[in-house]
Amino acid sequence: MNEDKAKARFMMLNVVRFSGILFVFAGLANANGKLVPEAAPYLGIMLCLMGLIDFFGAPILLKKAWKKQDGQ
Repeated sequence: MNEDKAKARFMMLNVVRFSGILFVFAGLANANGKLVPEAAPYLGIMLCLMGLIDFFGAPILLKKAWKKQDGQ
């Protein structure tokens, strides 16, 4: 694998994880009624779950996709 591809993948992993953290923080804020008070706490719980799935699950899926892509 060349260096440019490795750098791009590393940046993609960081962006995915950072977006997961942002979803969790937005969910926590909304669960406390700060962002969209009329949708609290349900929207907050959904955002937290999406953020956790994004933070922990998306890198695994990306790794599988990249492994499949490199194998071809």
